[in-house]
Amino acid sequence: MSIQHFIEKMPKVELHVHLEGSIRPETLIQLAQRNQVDLPAKTIEELRSWYTFTDFAHFIEIYRTFSRCLRSAEDIELITREFLVGQADQNIRYSEVTYTPYSQYRETGLPFKEQLDAINTAKDWARSALGVEMGLVLDISRDVSPQEGYLTAQWAVENRHQGVVALGLGGDENGNPPEKFSHAFQYAYEAGLPAVPHAGETTGPESIIGALDALHAVRIGHGIRCLDDAALVKRLRQEQIPLDVCPTSNVCLKQVATLADHPLPRLMAEGLLVTINSDDPPMFNTTLTREYQQIAEAFSFDQQQIEEFVLNAVKVSFLPTERKATLQTEFQSQFQVLATRI
Repeated sequence: MSIQHFIEKMPKVELHVHLEGSIRPETLIQLAQRNQVDLPAKTIEELRSWYTFTDFAHFIEIYRTFSRCLRSAEDIELITREFLVGQADQNIRYSEVTYTPYSQYRETGLPFKEQLDAINTAKDWARSALGVEMGLVLDISRDVSPQEGYLTAQWAVENRHQGVVALGLGGDENGNPPEKFSHAFQYAYEAGLPAVPHAGETTGPESIIGALDALHAVRIGHGIRCLDDAALVKRLRQEQIPLDVCPTSNVCLKQVATLADHPLPRLMAEGLLVTINSDDPPMFNTTLTREYQQIAEAFSFDQQQIEEFVLNAVKVSFLPTERKATLQTEFQSQFQVLATRI
């Protein structure tokens, strides 16, 4: 068994993947037709062309179109079921899935409870039918007002025993520093809900510093620009703040020129705690399996390094301590079995 086949078969955990950004292309077309949303693409091939992003603003524009295609609780349950089927197909045993509920509320008026019930219905089905689990990260989009962001924080805190595991912050960092939402994240922090904002993806290390200081971040989405600040790198290393890295996303959104130029090896050389993730897989023509396969090839990672990335994800997830220990034991056993076939 080659390292590529090992990666395909190995158990995995994913911590940075967006539900709306994971809609299958054929499902997006069906939803758009059903809900009378005009897409600039009518076929799978045209969608692939549409997904050739010119810049981050273009990506956000497309992402908002995705949100407009979701009009009902049934739509949300459908995409969640299909997402979890895709995770099960890759042997991704647990996922922490980012979802932006205020966007749906703003677009359609769909109450948050109906959105959450739809996601949890799909989640419960997947646990029993597929043997996969998920936790939900409710995300604030940076383009909303602080007051609107606070509403999402309230939803997150009120439902932290209904599958919500963290509060996130996404969207364009430019002009929307973390401090804009400090009130919302302080509320979540005081309620004991962890913060996992995106930072250091499209802007510099000041965004990461703001996420740590103003938002109480315990994990950083992307974070690749930390390397521009030696003091920040030292802090991340000393505090072992995890970075949820999404290599193909960084290339497709032109934050990195090519995969070979990706700073992943430098992050590791600095002793930082890194996990590997797919972000918005269909939009970037990737999967978590493919992410691992591509970095293994690009950077000559061996099986031990790949296993380390996977176990990092188990370690820094928001699963209960006992469940983490069980998964770690199961994963290591499966790694050993697979290793005998390489």
